[in-house]
Amino acid sequence: MARIAQGQEVLKKAMELLSRAHSAKELRQAQAVVLPLEFGLSLKETAAIIGVSKGWASRLRTEFIRSGGEKKDNKRFHGGRRRQNMSHEEEVAFLAPFFEKASKGGILVVGAIKEEVDKELGRNTALASTYNLLHRHGWRKLAPDKRHPKADHAVQEEWKKNSPSSSPVSTGNGRKKDRSG
Repeated sequence: MARIAQGQEVLKKAMELLSRAHSAKELRQAQAVVLPLEFGLSLKETAAIIGVSKGWASRLRTEFIRSGGEKKDNKRFHGGRRRQNMSHEEEVAFLAPFFEKASKGGILVVGAIKEEVDKELGRNTALASTYNLLHRHGWRKLAPDKRHPKADHAVQEEWKKNSPSSSPVSTGNGRKKDRSG
């Protein structure tokens, strides 16, 4: 047997919100409260009607009921960095000496930065955490190109064809052939 829907104390506020909702979220939130209480719908049926998953319908109901039907100014719902090691400002201050060194022609060595991160936090962290930290602040790993940007392919091929070889080349039949002459 399904549980009896809770939230009778905020039903009146939810009914009012149905008529004055300013956003889709507010409308869905009011519907998530009203439909089970007024029409006896299950959470699964309510979710199907308002176009969200069962988990979201439950979350919308719970948020509305816990707030007592009052609108919260807190824009943060879910998402973001809930398990961050440092705040953004602390990260900027921590990375400043490394980026300053790199701007003067130095090289960022991720392993060395990881060691400093571990010292700062007082525990070991994953190397990927250090790469993510650098990525959040605009650093990217630069790798050398496969060829020089000013290279002239035609000149290189001409040099390969006409350059003298100092060592004899095998002809495949056991005899050596000298390319220089």
